[in-house]
Amino acid sequence: MRAARDPVVIATGLVLSLHAATAAADWSGKGEVGAAMASGNSETRAANAKVEVVNELERWKHLVGLTGNYASDQIGATAQRWEARGQSDFSFGQRAFWFGSGRYEDDRFSGFDYQSAAGTGIGYRFIDNDATKLTGQVGAGYKFFETRDSLADDGITIIPGDNDSELIFTGGVDFEHRLTDTTQILNKFLVESGGDNAFLQNELALQVRMTEVLALAVGYAVRHNTDPPEGFEKTDTLTTLNLVYELR
Repeated sequence: MRAARDPVVIATGLVLSLHAATAAADWSGKGEVGAAMASGNSETRAANAKVEVVNELERWKHLVGLTGNYASDQIGATAQRWEARGQSDFSFGQRAFWFGSGRYEDDRFSGFDYQSAAGTGIGYRFIDNDATKLTGQVGAGYKFFETRDSLADDGITIIPGDNDSELIFTGGVDFEHRLTDTTQILNKFLVESGGDNAFLQNELALQVRMTEVLALAVGYAVRHNTDPPEGFEKTDTLTTLNLVYELR
């Protein structure tokens, strides 16, 4: 039963379903499955999966993504994080665009029961050619989150979790560079900063194409909360080795 919740199993099904869907619609994207090693609030070897699809039509671009990381031992889950995200862009110039975005995260081994954010703003494609792409965006939004129960410094007193929300500044930088015909480096940076906490995430990957639709990717992700609940670490890292399947 436990395997049914494994992101590798889920993403494999999603990749097969999305492959059929992209054949009938103007969507493209990629699915990834592989192994991961986590450190920080969870020390474990885990399975991970990622699916991302994109639709571009005239001046509009829509992106939808799903990421999962899950592992367990004889006692129970040792890592479990799910993230869903989406963004729509509308180009109003040769390089400038408006965006609206949303993100939801459930991480059972962080200090937050969930974090959910929605934002809007403007972006700019600083470099946009076949070899290199560099895009930045800034905006404002609103964030909802719920903290988990935690232990005080005395190790006895329980600090109950709480629901809260706040205005945030949101920003991101996406970078892609083709080193050779088969090798590509990718980096995605995200920040959601409010009065109570700032969340920063950076995902770096080196991807090597093996066939027209298959590639291997080595990735390293860093996630940082400046002010997590009592008893939880500020930084989590994730190292991955994934098989990538392009959806066309």
